[in-house]
Amino acid sequence: MPSKTKSVDTRTHSRLVVDGIKQAPARAMLHAVGFSDRDFAKPQIGIASTWSNLTPCNMHIDELARLAAAGVEAHGAKAVTFNTITVSDGISMGTPGMRYSLVSREVIADSIETVVGAQGFDGVLAIGGCDKNMPGCLIALARLDRPAVFVYGGTIRPGADKRDIVSVFEAVGGVAQGTVTEKQLKFVERTAIPGPGSCAGMYTANTMASAIEALGMSLPNSSAQDAVSEHKRDDCSRAGAAVVKLVKMGLRPRQIMTRKAFENAITVVIALGGSTNAVLHLLAMASSANVKLGLDDFTRLGKRVPVLADLRPSGRFSMSELVAIGGIQPLMKTLLDAGLLHGDCLTVTGATLAENLHAVRPYADGQEIIRPLNDPIKKDSHLVVLYGNLAPEGAVAKITGKEGLSFKGNARVFNSEEESLQGILTGKVKSGDVVVIRYEGPKGGPGMREMLSPTGAIVGRGLGSEVALITDGRFSGGSHGFVVGHVSPEAAVGGPLALVKTGDEITIDAERREISLHVPAAELKRRRQLWQPPKPYAKRGALAKYSKTVSSASLGAVTDLE
Repeated sequence: MPSKTKSVDTRTHSRLVVDGIKQAPARAMLHAVGFSDRDFAKPQIGIASTWSNLTPCNMHIDELARLAAAGVEAHGAKAVTFNTITVSDGISMGTPGMRYSLVSREVIADSIETVVGAQGFDGVLAIGGCDKNMPGCLIALARLDRPAVFVYGGTIRPGADKRDIVSVFEAVGGVAQGTVTEKQLKFVERTAIPGPGSCAGMYTANTMASAIEALGMSLPNSSAQDAVSEHKRDDCSRAGAAVVKLVKMGLRPRQIMTRKAFENAITVVIALGGSTNAVLHLLAMASSANVKLGLDDFTRLGKRVPVLADLRPSGRFSMSELVAIGGIQPLMKTLLDAGLLHGDCLTVTGATLAENLHAVRPYADGQEIIRPLNDPIKKDSHLVVLYGNLAPEGAVAKITGKEGLSFKGNARVFNSEEESLQGILTGKVKSGDVVVIRYEGPKGGPGMREMLSPTGAIVGRGLGSEVALITDGRFSGGSHGFVVGHVSPEAAVGGPLALVKTGDEITIDAERREISLHVPAAELKRRRQLWQPPKPYAKRGALAKYSKTVSSASLGAVTDLE
């Protein structure tokens, strides 16, 4: 921890922009946007807002940014708010637009880094509320390594009869199956999303918010608050005060985002039964913080960390219901007391994780959302890293145990998400099939689209426990069933997934952590000689640049590896 007695320059960066005679032009520009003479002597805090009315996840963040800025200025610093982009996975899911989802993570990180670096802010407060803008914010904060706090925009309240966005995707499959009428689908559509906030289950947004809190980069309980609540408003004001304190302490993100802190984040994600996307994003965030983290770390930690949370999509409860019983702090205290968390990790409070959790009380008796350690939902991790001749660099499965622990079937191959969805909805996919969706990886997609439309359709057609699905794409946190994603190397670069043919036998074994294609090596060699790489989806623009620079999913799908 930085010395409490050593004097810290609170204006390391801003003084280069606004001090001295030669910087008079800069001050003139800033006077026009509301700076007073006194403001130039204060540390400057950039407020990175992901507000837009594109999506419920972010539609309220403009108000949260104003509250955070007020918290900054009430504690002697100058707040300057700027925006970055966001896109909606839920809206673009199953369309070509979904190719831009993971790409947006890099655009967000690049844009925050660009603004903060150009303007010379001394600290940063970032507010995110959707799947990709949260890790995007953290990647930027790690790169910049200036005192920083992250604020989660908060979870949405469930719709009628506890419906949420996943209910709509599954109802679409129900229409194809004949178990849901178009009138019923319309009712689900109109009642599933009641207002602002991120998707209601332990999907990717709530998973990443929880991981970031466990990492130490947001204030205690920031991950477990309703988007529309006094608790969330107060969280923003307190975060404004916290970032000013960090500037005065000289405490920076890379002192918080250590290897031990990432292990804490992985542990909490496992205990909560979180999204497979956490693997991809935590690898990317660690890369930006210069922390060595790999797929095998998830396996190592997963052997001793149980799944305790009965949360959607595979469980019964919503994030709002977890909020009502105390959020994730009591869970973290349980894990700490059991020796499963590193209590000496620093956090944005300026105190350690153990100090933050010292006075946290356990959950009240009778709650059913978080199970005790001696009665887990699953005794080890649901995030299972698989290797084998189909995935030499690894693949990631989400196995809660409800799907079974192994699956053997014959491949039903599709070369895009659209092809697969058409095959599922028209009855081409049968019980016992292993659905293969390829050319959807980071480079091949490009953008590694999420397969919520196919998995939702499979569940809606009543095949959730009767087929498996493997892909070099990825999954929404709302996906459930026997699904394996992030298959690496991906098909577009000649990975073994490119060589699979319909009818080939495939085995997925979660206990042995293996994924195997039962085709003789000589036949695979023959197929490889005949294989031709697909034509690139885009030759110019953001998707083309992304495809050229993005790494394997096994490395986090980052775009700035050395």
